[in-house]
Amino acid sequence: MWFFLKGFLIGFAVSIPVGPIALLCIRRTLAQGRLSGMISGLGASTADGVYSTIAALGLTFVSDFVVEHQLWFRLIGGIFLCYLGFKTFITSPPGNVRPEKRGSLLGDYVSMFFLTLTNPMTVFAFATVFAIVGVDVAMHSNVSAAILVLGVVSGSATWWTTLTGFVSMFRTRCTPPVLQTINRISGVGLAVCGIAVLASAAAW
Repeated sequence: MWFFLKGFLIGFAVSIPVGPIALLCIRRTLAQGRLSGMISGLGASTADGVYSTIAALGLTFVSDFVVEHQLWFRLIGGIFLCYLGFKTFITSPPGNVRPEKRGSLLGDYVSMFFLTLTNPMTVFAFATVFAIVGVDVAMHSNVSAAILVLGVVSGSATWWTTLTGFVSMFRTRCTPPVLQTINRISGVGLAVCGIAVLASAAAW
């Protein structure tokens, strides 16, 4: 239970910072509904679970692979963010001449999982946090590691569920012009994040 509680708090805390993932999740919630935003958040939680597993089990061969190929991770992630930014910027909200069509929930989940997974520094973030809070999984069994990861995924999922629930409260107040503005701001924000990731890859 102690491992689960630590994992839960870590997963919750790591998910809070506002970045491209949160921006995209908020935008999907406002434009397509709470379920779309929540499923997107679960995709991010799953990716957090993958990287926290690597950190908890000390899978050095996997982390070495991630480090060795992080240039490609950054390039792919940066290009994907730029694409999402452009697509979001040109999307017309419901009520306009070109109403927005709701995408598939599977697509929401997979795209967010992929986008979160393209940030290779996440595995080191979890490893650092584990060390700071004193989670020495290596001294325990694989069961302890599994419980810790379950806590991380649960904490992350709780944050995304809370965020989408809060954002969805304002969805009915968002008129088409407001949604159009949100699309513009979100599109620019995602594109800027993508350019920043590509710039970091170029400087690598």
